[in-house]
Amino acid sequence: MRVWTGKPYPLGAAWDGEGTNFSLFSEHADRVELCLFDGDRETRVELHDVTAHNWHCYLPGTGPGQRYGYRVHGPYDPASGHRFNPNKLLIDPYAKAIEGPVEWDRANVLPYVPSTDEDADLELDDEDDADAIPKSVVVDPSFDWEDDRPPETAWNDTVIYEVHVKGFTQRHAEVRDDLRGTYAGLASEPALAYFRALGVTAVELLPIHHIADEGFLHDRELSNYWGYSSIGYLAPHALYAATGTHGEQVREFKGMVKALHGAGIEVILDVVYNHTAEGNHLGPMLSFRGLDNRSYYRLMPDDPRFYMDFTGTGNSLNPVHPSVLRLIMDSLRYWVLECRVDGFRFDLASALAREFYDVDRLSAFFDTIHQDPVLSQVKLIAEPWDVGPGGYQVGNFPVLWAEWNGKYRDSVRDFWRGQANVGEFAQRFTGSSDLYGEDGRAPFASINFVTAHDGFTLRDLVSYNDKHNEANGEDNRDGTDDNRSWNLGVEGATDDPNVLALRARQQRNFLATLLLSQGVPMLLGGDELGRTQGGNNNAWCQDNEISWFDWEDAGDELLEFARRVIALRRGHPVFRRTTFLSGKAGESGLPDAWWFRPDGRRMTQRDWTSPDTKTLGVFLNGREISERTLHGEPMFDDSFLLVFNAHFEPVVFTLPTRRFGARWQVEVATGDAPEGQLGARALVAVQEHSFLLLRRV
Repeated sequence: MRVWTGKPYPLGAAWDGEGTNFSLFSEHADRVELCLFDGDRETRVELHDVTAHNWHCYLPGTGPGQRYGYRVHGPYDPASGHRFNPNKLLIDPYAKAIEGPVEWDRANVLPYVPSTDEDADLELDDEDDADAIPKSVVVDPSFDWEDDRPPETAWNDTVIYEVHVKGFTQRHAEVRDDLRGTYAGLASEPALAYFRALGVTAVELLPIHHIADEGFLHDRELSNYWGYSSIGYLAPHALYAATGTHGEQVREFKGMVKALHGAGIEVILDVVYNHTAEGNHLGPMLSFRGLDNRSYYRLMPDDPRFYMDFTGTGNSLNPVHPSVLRLIMDSLRYWVLECRVDGFRFDLASALAREFYDVDRLSAFFDTIHQDPVLSQVKLIAEPWDVGPGGYQVGNFPVLWAEWNGKYRDSVRDFWRGQANVGEFAQRFTGSSDLYGEDGRAPFASINFVTAHDGFTLRDLVSYNDKHNEANGEDNRDGTDDNRSWNLGVEGATDDPNVLALRARQQRNFLATLLLSQGVPMLLGGDELGRTQGGNNNAWCQDNEISWFDWEDAGDELLEFARRVIALRRGHPVFRRTTFLSGKAGESGLPDAWWFRPDGRRMTQRDWTSPDTKTLGVFLNGREISERTLHGEPMFDDSFLLVFNAHFEPVVFTLPTRRFGARWQVEVATGDAPEGQLGARALVAVQEHSFLLLRRV
């Protein structure tokens, strides 16, 4: 076999039409072997050339479809943070395709001899595990994008739909059998038609970076369904591909993005750069640990045998190291430039912002993204917390970033169960200016959500007081204990019509509140259908009917309600402002927003702080939305009155005086609705636990 020197960059396997350049970073290795696989036959190629800690070679005649891995030699000295073991085949961290799952039963993928001893990781294991490790694959990067153009939806026009690639179509009768649960399934016409009809503008996909299940899940006959267990940051997960796993998954993923763009839908990836699938010091050796443990991971300064853990998974990736930071940035740029995704949601983003120990707004991670001409132009969303000390950073991320607003979620849940501070609720409903208004950000910095993949679905939120995670195999100890809901104390299935009516109304209340709040709404996929997980609020390991969409049991009335409210949001700029509400009078002589108590008078300070205040209304002035057309002319909209009643009894609400509107028309009601037009100072009966939206006519 001819072996040429090759180049240190780009890292990974790069095919040029005549051969493939291989390059791998390892700062502390003594030797590196590139391992080529033809069936079960392995050929090892020693890499002799090293530039800036990148080990590289060029193999003429080697091209797409070639399966490969690495064996890296060096000291196995856990006490010093080194865990090299050339008996263990390693996945290329820059692989564009990885062929499949770890085959746990075929070999020991631990770098040490398996034992129950607490010091088991100190004894090197010499069993070869090539049969168990999925191979990296050389790919052909070409793809015909035709006339694809990213939708480039403005932030304030964005409606996000959080969804799992597999779970969305796995049980969809209108999707072809061979495409269900795949990238191609998500790109199928039934899926695209659904997104268009619903009115969402972006799908936020749960992790699609190649996933490696945890070993203990394999023992329980479960898998990491959510996918927060990345092992390949440039490879789309192979098991979501319908067309093949030896490079075909890359083409299929690109085809999915192209199809979604054609439907006007942006693609946002949920990315997990805070940790990897290798776990703590007793975890497997799949890639990073065997390549260069000291470089890739944050180790305890006083005992580098152990890992710093800001993530609750056993390890934390080390973005302080320049080569690790480069991996993250190269990965992000790859997905934007080569796969044309439109943005990212960063899981446990606070962990990436820790320069040394504390969360740092001026960290290298932020600096690098902000100066990058590609990444600074896409949608950037932070999950602004991790599990380490000081990790809750809602409101503290820099400009360019939007954030999952956990305070919004908690406040809205509390309000509709009758236990909120209404001042807090009003702050969240109007865009959380207290969090984002002082650092140059706008209302759309707040990603508003009531439910997400992590927790109860909306239907379960209003149906269960207690979690039911028995199927997870942890004796129902996992998952959060407080669902912050209100459901009459009746758990799960019931035939009581009053309870069922209240649950349905509460679901509509949450959807209406979410979709009409200032900021960017994120809808958990399936909430608009009444999807249930049977009370499981931590279904991360349930790749089955618990998690998959049940299209046959979909709630048509709730779906139609969601479509109606999304259409209202998208049709009226007053619900998606680009500036914060001030409450001050403008050119129209009326304020941009004004809050009312049930007697139609202005809310007082006492009303805002009283625990008895459970009903309030807000006027949104469509003639004061602080927007302009392309020609600089004012953009006017309808004005609306929104009435929220979280009380357990009906409330008579007095409409405002004539200066706010002489006539009003009901647009949306989650409960009983008055008929016909209503005049100023009219008395309106608002049902218990219900919401009313009126438009000025």
